[in-house]
Amino acid sequence: MSTGICYIVGAGPGDPGLITVKGLACLRRAEVVFHDHLVSAEILAQIPPAAERIYVGKPHSERTIPQEELCRLLCEAVRAGRIVVRLKGGDPFVLGRGGEEALALHEAGLPFEIVPGVTSAIAAAAYAGIPVTHRLLSPAVTLVTGHETGDKEGPQVDWRALGRQHHTLCIYMGMKHLDYICAELIAGGRAPSEPAAIVQWATLPCQRQVIGTLEDLPALAERASIGPPAIIIVGPVVSLSESCQWLLRTSP
Repeated sequence: MSTGICYIVGAGPGDPGLITVKGLACLRRAEVVFHDHLVSAEILAQIPPAAERIYVGKPHSERTIPQEELCRLLCEAVRAGRIVVRLKGGDPFVLGRGGEEALALHEAGLPFEIVPGVTSAIAAAAYAGIPVTHRLLSPAVTLVTGHETGDKEGPQVDWRALGRQHHTLCIYMGMKHLDYICAELIAGGRAPSEPAAIVQWATLPCQRQVIGTLEDLPALAERASIGPPAIIIVGPVVSLSESCQWLLRTSP
């Protein structure tokens, strides 16, 4: 029996037009697809009818299949000679645990390829009219998880250290700890009046956003009932949103 291959594919942030040409080609020849809950129905419709679909969930960090079991199933399918696609929202190597899956395949001596995707932070900013870098406002951008806070064991994000920086911050999975994150950034040195935004359901027709300051962002989010999935963006570049906003000015 010949050995198959696993393509670890980034599906992009939600808009089905943002999956890459290569990612779509891999999906259309797949024999088995392991997919997350944030992958759009339009992209899933590209899976061949005869292919096996395995939903691995991961809504709100509650995994339908534990990561170790998922890695085992990926390896098992590749050993069986199948063309496997591990379809992940956004980019598989940006806070997506794609690295763990690639390492599992490597350690098992099995072939795999990584197909990058548009990561949700960059897409959310672009669809909200926010350039994450700007020659006069921000020379750098930091992508960081908001899921690591003081109530979780292991390495912690040093929010106060990030508060001492003055470039753009894009924060994934931070809504549960929004008050804490904003307060720590301010305690670290970020101005309470620093522009900040939250973009929910980025790139989809239901996209919603609030724009204000670091100090008032939690209250704005509560008032607008903004919750996950969402990206938090902090930095002077957020002030460009009104001028660079294009989504509301164009027809679908």
